Amino acid sequence: MAEGERRSQPDSSEDIPPATQNFIIPKKEIHTVPDMGKWKRSQAIEKLVALLNTLDRWIDETPPVDQPSRFGNKAYRTWYAKLDEEAENLVATVVPTHLAAAVPEVAVYLKESVGNSTRIDYGTGHEAAFAAFLCCLCKIGVLRVDDQIAIVFKVFNRYLEVMRKLQKTYRMEPAGSQGVWGLDDFQFLPFIWGSSQLIDHPCLEPRHFVDEKAVNESHKEYMFLECVLFITEMKTGPFAEHSNQLWNISAVPSWSKVNQGLIRMYKAECLEKFPVIQHFKFGSLLPIHPVTSC
Repeated sequence: MAEGERRSQPDSSEDIPPATQNFIIPKKEIHTVPDMGKWKRSQAIEKLVALLNTLDRWIDETPPVDQPSRFGNKAYRTWYAKLDEEAENLVATVVPTHLAAAVPEVAVYLKESVGNSTRIDYGTGHEAAFAAFLCCLCKIGVLRVDDQIAIVFKVFNRYLEVMRKLQKTYRMEPAGSQGVWGLDDFQFLPFIWGSSQLIDHPCLEPRHFVDEKAVNESHKEYMFLECVLFITEMKTGPFAEHSNQLWNISAVPSWSKVNQGLIRMYKAECLEKFPVIQHFKFGSLLPIHPVTSC
């Protein structure tokens, strides 16, 4: 066989979904604290941007209503009802027709990723659901490993923009916020990915992200700095007081150490916290079953 022919063959069967895959509607599996063990062991681009643009447009079409309470504008429930109704149609625009059976399962993670319509809040658990949504698309072959940079800095970044607009427009409450002792009221993953983006940067060091001038000059290029800018827009007072965790992180000498520390923190504060993971749903693509040992 010619060398060129060998190269044309798929180099991994992981990109091709199994022909006999039986899709199921994801459901909650973490009901008690001991169930956390299941979670820890579980197996667990353009069209996507267009999907997110649709969610953004629906915000414009659903303005906040006048109400006595400052936070948790009830217009969010109208916006969410639209997503709840149209989620499968939206996902169907991304998933090819031969994988249509996966749409109901994948759509659940999209609906879970935008906040809670009863409490009108949003937090890292919802953010994790969007990561799960992207993971499902990878597992059925819609996204590929080669897309990973665009998945984070194009698709996930657009998701962040829409979530920030939701938070501002409907004054959503932070779900499970730790206040000044938490990393951020709403997000975590962009700090991990954003810090990795800055590793070995010739000029920007961790100490610079508390420098207003540095943030204003470079936030459009770097996800981490965009997160910091959003915090300063939403909160008042000295940075060291309203974001003490981040202030402490700015003293870490290198971005690689920041990145490593944030990964450990995410595992401890999000993935291993029952209040967060109890809401996560499992299906055929992200099952609760333990990973089988070799």
